[in-house]
Amino acid sequence: MTRPATKRLSKSRYCSGIQCTKLLWWLVHEPDAPELKPDASLQAVFDRGHRVGELARERFPGGVLVDAEYWNVKEKVEQTKRAIAEGAPAIFEASFVADDVFVAVDILERRRGGWNLVEVKSTTKVKEPHYPDVAVQVHVVRSSGLDVKRADVMHLNPECAFPDLSNLFARSDVTREAETILPGVPAEIGRLKRAMAGSLPEVEPGPHCTDPYECAFMDRCWPELPAHHVTTLYRIGKRADALLADGFETIHDLPDDVRLSGPAARQARSVRAGSLVVEPGLANALAAIEAPTAFLDFETINPAVPVWNGCHPFEAIAVQMSCHVLDARGPLQHHEFLAEGPGDPRPAIAEAIIAACDGAKTILAYNASFEKGRLEHLAAHVPGKRGALLDVASRLVDLLPIVRDNVYHPDFGGSFSLKAVAPALVAGLGYGDLDIGEGGTASAVLETLLLNEESVPEEQRRKLRGQLMAYCERDTMAMVKLYGQLTKLAGAA
Repeated sequence: MTRPATKRLSKSRYCSGIQCTKLLWWLVHEPDAPELKPDASLQAVFDRGHRVGELARERFPGGVLVDAEYWNVKEKVEQTKRAIAEGAPAIFEASFVADDVFVAVDILERRRGGWNLVEVKSTTKVKEPHYPDVAVQVHVVRSSGLDVKRADVMHLNPECAFPDLSNLFARSDVTREAETILPGVPAEIGRLKRAMAGSLPEVEPGPHCTDPYECAFMDRCWPELPAHHVTTLYRIGKRADALLADGFETIHDLPDDVRLSGPAARQARSVRAGSLVVEPGLANALAAIEAPTAFLDFETINPAVPVWNGCHPFEAIAVQMSCHVLDARGPLQHHEFLAEGPGDPRPAIAEAIIAACDGAKTILAYNASFEKGRLEHLAAHVPGKRGALLDVASRLVDLLPIVRDNVYHPDFGGSFSLKAVAPALVAGLGYGDLDIGEGGTASAVLETLLLNEESVPEEQRRKLRGQLMAYCERDTMAMVKLYGQLTKLAGAA
C-alpha cells in the first residue's frame, strides 16, 4: 500500500536542510525525483548501513525493535511508549515527535536515572556532520519527556580484524558537542519548516553543494560551465575562486605570467594551442619499461564488516584481476580472474596474479600505488605466496605519472584518470558501450555477488559476471593501447 510522502521534518531532512534549504525543499516536494533513485553504488551504501545497524543492535541484549511501517508514525510512537512503560533495556528505532519533528533513534539505552541516545554510523570515526544529527534527536526526545543524560556515536572500529568481531564497534561520547548545538536547534527547526512550507528557496550554488555530502540535485543548480573553465585546471583547488574573482573565467583568459604547477602549465599551453603537447622527456620516461610487459588491473570490494581472516572494516581486497601481456615475440595474451561465492578468494587470486605476470620484466598499472597496496595485503595474508607477490610488486611501474609529467591533450579536461586520458589519445577507445563502466559500480556489484549472492538470480549472476569481466578487461586493454600510443608520440617528439 503506497502512502503519501509526509511534509514533516525528520532528522535526515533536518541535516539536509542545514546543508541547503533548496535540497530540503526538493526532498520534501519531489520525493520521487529521478535524482533520488539510488544507483548500484548508493544502494550498496544503504545496504551497508542496514547491516551495520542490525549488528549494532546485537550489542544490546533484550532490546525491543519498533517495527511499525515507516509511514505509520503514530503507531511507531505508540510502540515506543509501550516499550518504555514495559521496562525494555534498549529500544531500537525509538520514535518520537516534538515540534512537529519526527526522529527514530537508532538505539535508546535505558540507564540508571535516565537514557543514553546512541546514533549508529557505518564509518570508522565520528565526523562533524554527526553532531547536528545527534543534537536534533536529543532535542526531540527531551521535548517528549525523557531525560537523555548522554549521547554517543557508535561507529566501526578500524582496529577490528576478522574473525574476532567482538570489538567491531567503538562508542564515542558526543554529549558535549550535542549540548553546544542544542540551544540553536529550535530556531533552526523553525527556519527549515518555513523553507519547506514556502516556494522553492533561492540558494546560490557554492561549497555547500558538496560539503558535507554531494547533493543529488547539483545538475539543477550549477550552470553549464564553458569549455576549459579555470576550475578544470589540474589540482587548482580553492585557488580557482581567486582566479574567478580576478575575472579569469577560462584557461584562455589567464595572463601569461600566472604561476601554475607543471601539469597545469602544460594544460594551459595545450588548451591555448588547441593541440596535443608532448614533452621531450616522454621517451626517457618510457625507457624504464622493458618487454615482456604486463598490464595489470584489480577490482576490489571493501565491506564495512570484514569477512575474511585478518581483514579490517572498509579494507579494500582484490577479488578480480585482468592482465594483458605484451611480448614482441608473440601475440597479446590475456589473463583474468573473478572470485565466486563468499569464500576467501585471496589464495586463488594470488596464484592467478603470479601466473599472469610470470616472465614479465615490467608490470604496468595506472595509479600503481593502489595495485601495490593490494599486492602487499595479499603477501601478508597468503604467506605461501609472499615472495612471489612481493616480486610482482617490485616490478610495478606507474603509467599515470608518465602521462601526467609529459603529455596533455585538451580533451583531458584537467583529469589524468585512465578514463579521461585513454579515449583522448586513442581514437575509438571508451567505456560507453559497457553495462558496467566505472569502478564504484563494479565494486558494489562485486560485493553483492560475493557476499549476498542468494539475492541475485543465477541467470542474472552470470550476466553480471560477464559485465564485470568486460569492464576489467577494458581497463587493461586501454593501458595496452595507451602505452602503444605513448610510444609513437615519444618517437615523433
